[in-house]
Amino acid sequence: MFAPRTEEQDQFQAVVRDFFATVSSETLVRQAMDSDTGYDPQVWDRMARELQLQGIAVPEEFGGQGFGWTELGIVLEEAGAALLCAPYFATTVLTGMTVLESGDTAAQQEILPGIADGSLIGTLAFPGENRRWDESGVTATAEENRDGWTVSGTCPEVVDGQNAGVFIVPARTGEGPGDGISLFIVRRGNGVSTRGLSTLDPTRRVAHLRFAHAPATPLGDTDDTGTGWEQVSRVLDLAAVGLAAEQVGVARRALEDAVAYMKERVQFGQAIGEFQALKHMAADVLVDVESAASASRYALWAAQDASEELPASASLAAGICTDVAVTATHQNIQFHGGMGFTWEASPHLYLKRARADQVLFGDAQFHRANLARRIGAVSAVEAVR
Repeated sequence: MFAPRTEEQDQFQAVVRDFFATVSSETLVRQAMDSDTGYDPQVWDRMARELQLQGIAVPEEFGGQGFGWTELGIVLEEAGAALLCAPYFATTVLTGMTVLESGDTAAQQEILPGIADGSLIGTLAFPGENRRWDESGVTATAEENRDGWTVSGTCPEVVDGQNAGVFIVPARTGEGPGDGISLFIVRRGNGVSTRGLSTLDPTRRVAHLRFAHAPATPLGDTDDTGTGWEQVSRVLDLAAVGLAAEQVGVARRALEDAVAYMKERVQFGQAIGEFQALKHMAADVLVDVESAASASRYALWAAQDASEELPASASLAAGICTDVAVTATHQNIQFHGGMGFTWEASPHLYLKRARADQVLFGDAQFHRANLARRIGAVSAVEAVR
């Protein structure tokens, strides 16, 4: 059953928070986001070497620490709070947890040790050209010949696509609209071209990818029956759970920054935090952040226990945390006044991260509709529309 975090987990969160305060300060974030790669390889190495953060949820047999989604969620939350510029979410969640959940022993032995020691960066190359996060979004195709499988298709917006050496690609192995969706592993090399994109959020890199008969290896069994979407759908649910944890960290830090500023900014002879109207605004944000944290932790529990509640809890967390991150960061701008959106101040960086995440793996409206469908309330949603 779902339970509060233990004292050990709280202590672990404090350690991670202190670590990120050192390696992901505002100064270092600005340096990383202005670099060619968008992250500092030395920080990435320290994350693996000092705290083994990349391998936090990788089983010990593959070189990891053997913890689970709760601990991974803690790291993701603190990474969001620190605006960590690193391919952590793409590598640990989109790649690592997808490979782990696949049950493909050969793929696990090939990929997970590299994730655990920080030598491998990976990501999920989805969706297709129509930018849909449902089954129709899988537009890449896979073909088998005497030399093995190849994948072809375009992925317009791939998180950390420029930095990844391994791509998890959903592709169709059949000709029908719902036929034969399977997951494939594609290594950077022949048949893979990447192009970095200029996006709203300078703290997370996104790339345009094109696969042209790129050599590929099936992740798990290839599917010609039309049921492979179930596996891909679970991957997207896990992505939503991981992203929601990040968004909680973003929202929490925005609230903390707002409260700290209200204590030090003086107007009319007193700190602006003494004004009742601003107290009410901050209290509303606090309620939102706590609600988001609760939804996120429940979804992390569902992922950890492979609960049948994962699909609904993932949609619930994504729908809530996406909106709360935007609200909290926007309110932080309001608390800071005109200086909040100046380049020298940090609030605008959090707002940009929240806004960019708002459309990553589906917006809040998409997830709410997904939730309604999953709990059997589609008719109610249609009635509202």
